[in-house]
Amino acid sequence: MAEAILTSWRFDFHLIGLLGLAVFLYVRGWVRLHRQSPHRYTVERLASYLGGLTALFIALASPLDAFGNLLLMAHMVQHLILIMVAPPLILLGQPVLPILRGLPADVFREGLGPFLGWHGLQRLARRLTHPVVCWLAMAASVLFWHMPRWYDLGLTSAGWHGVEHACFFYSALLFWSPVIGLWPNRPHWPQWLAIPYLVLADAVNTALSAWLVFSSHVVYQTYAAAPRIAGMSALEDQSTAGAIMWVPGSIAYLIPALILTMRAIQGSRAKSQLIRIKPATRAAARQPWDLLRLPTIGLILRHRWFRPAFQGVLFAVAAAVVIDGLRGPQIAPLNLAGTLPWTYWRGFTVIAVLAAGNLFCMGCPFTLVRGSFLGGKLRWPKALRSKWLAIALLALYLWANEVFSLWNSPWWTAWIVIGYFVAALLINGLFQGASFCKYVCPIGQFHFVNTLVSPLEVKVRSSAVCGSCKTEDCIGGNDRNRGCELYLFQPMKAGNFDCTFCLDCVQSCPHDNVGLIVSTPGIAITEDRRGSGIGRLSERTDAAALVWVMIFGSLVTAAAMVDPVMSWMHAVYRYFGLHTMLPVTTGFFAAGIMAAPLLLWWLLPRARAFAFPLIPLGTAMWVAHFSFHLVTGWRSIVPAATRFLHLSANTMAGSAEVPEWFPGIQLLVLGCGLVLSVYLIWKTARRVTESVGRAVRLLMPWAAFAIGIYAASVWILFQPMQMRGMVM
Repeated sequence: MAEAILTSWRFDFHLIGLLGLAVFLYVRGWVRLHRQSPHRYTVERLASYLGGLTALFIALASPLDAFGNLLLMAHMVQHLILIMVAPPLILLGQPVLPILRGLPADVFREGLGPFLGWHGLQRLARRLTHPVVCWLAMAASVLFWHMPRWYDLGLTSAGWHGVEHACFFYSALLFWSPVIGLWPNRPHWPQWLAIPYLVLADAVNTALSAWLVFSSHVVYQTYAAAPRIAGMSALEDQSTAGAIMWVPGSIAYLIPALILTMRAIQGSRAKSQLIRIKPATRAAARQPWDLLRLPTIGLILRHRWFRPAFQGVLFAVAAAVVIDGLRGPQIAPLNLAGTLPWTYWRGFTVIAVLAAGNLFCMGCPFTLVRGSFLGGKLRWPKALRSKWLAIALLALYLWANEVFSLWNSPWWTAWIVIGYFVAALLINGLFQGASFCKYVCPIGQFHFVNTLVSPLEVKVRSSAVCGSCKTEDCIGGNDRNRGCELYLFQPMKAGNFDCTFCLDCVQSCPHDNVGLIVSTPGIAITEDRRGSGIGRLSERTDAAALVWVMIFGSLVTAAAMVDPVMSWMHAVYRYFGLHTMLPVTTGFFAAGIMAAPLLLWWLLPRARAFAFPLIPLGTAMWVAHFSFHLVTGWRSIVPAATRFLHLSANTMAGSAEVPEWFPGIQLLVLGCGLVLSVYLIWKTARRVTESVGRAVRLLMPWAAFAIGIYAASVWILFQPMQMRGMVM
């Protein structure tokens, strides 16, 4: 095999000649331009251009080309280089002006000059480089050449194979040019529109990849008839090729999208600070976007009775769940206790937490009555002032839900709600500092973790105003309003951790200086400031352990519902001749939620600090999982509600089909979670060490681990999953 690989390099004279000419002209022009504008034509641009041509040579002349007719995965790597590696690297070198300056002066002035100055050519170039044209050219090229008929034609005909590669490469040059910005083209659109441009391209890539990964037959007949290498079947080769296209392809699209998102957020802030206006309104122009400043929504959210009213509505819903759970039919799809908490509440809360922060805690009915009605003077025991109790309760809930099928028992669901009410009532009534919310509630801890990557944050509008404040009512309260019961001092608060969005600080601030501010997702993780009440996240072992339970819990709870894992657990059950599945399920959850995190904690460097950058990936998995149940069971509320209200005797739960578009949404959510996690890992590595080399060494194992979680999540989501909460 090694000898075959070494002898498969193709040193084509025409290819080497063309690439050599491209290198010579660019380098010659770059040297001249570098002398004039070293800040614009940098060494990095030169290295990028040369790297792009090197990647192009590897794609066309390396053994990838020779093995492409035998292995689809080799051919796929070749295509990825032609589409996602070589073109953007070449364009980052801004090659147009260096190549023109590299030509002999007479050739440029007398030959190309008049032609390039022709208005018709400029109009044509302007139209060809429009983002819509570029996107369609790329999508059409990729989709056309992956159709079985044309793909097999390219494999069997050397001429058509060259045409296929040319289509990929040149359409990719067009595609990446609006993203990178190729001189001398003027931008057609604002740069932020490149974000949906890239996301839509990833959707096409994802759909095509999923088609290859999950196809039950060999799509391209050339590979079905080709000799097999290393004992890999054609179907296994096809699935591997689809995975190669999927993961690196999504990363290639989503990382630039993330970078552009960060630039857009930072650029809008910088722009607001540079606007020259009258001194009287300058401070207002610098204020960030605040949800509470909106004319109608802001007035509603800020009203002192909004939260009690919100809690009252959810309290009525919870009461209906308890009544129906205790007195209604013990068939989950026909009972409010079997549909509202397990299908609707879980699905909507994870989406709300990701999109708009900890809104559930704002409306949490369990804390509708809180304060000092039972005295409220006791201090929570010092030994329990951490997240360990909540972590144990969260792990216990995840285990019990699967072992005892709580989702399928309206009666147990009702008693869980009652138990929650009693615990919240007693603990918050006897102890000060909202101790139930801060130290006990497992649901709240789950939300605190996920809101670290939410774009909304309760924070001060201006630190200068807080610096001149003498009363500090946001934490101490005043005659009319109580301050923050969790003792989060707003000027020193960092992120949403421990924040219940109660908005008591908003009501009590005499300067109207606290709002629901749009922040960069994950900024509390990357900055790792010492925050009020929690200190530095990277120094909190309990908080890191909570993150690990949240991440691995997302995998374990979803995996326990898919056919391959369930079949494996039943095989273990039969092998040992057990009388109950309890030991098997308990062992599976213990291994997934406790043993695996402890092993990785020991194996990977700086596990405490690097747990937090993985939050976006865990959050994405919870959203993808719970939204599956929400989408497939959204009709289940109709029979349960009509029966509860005695409106109808119809008890059919409706269809449980998965819409064709939904897997693509799941993959998009997971892909965004992966990209944001890798970005946060890199930012954390740069915070830990100033050395780029050491930062890269820290990045590599954690990025590989994140990709492993992503791959496991994709595999789980695309297995046959139990349709829970419905009458089938």
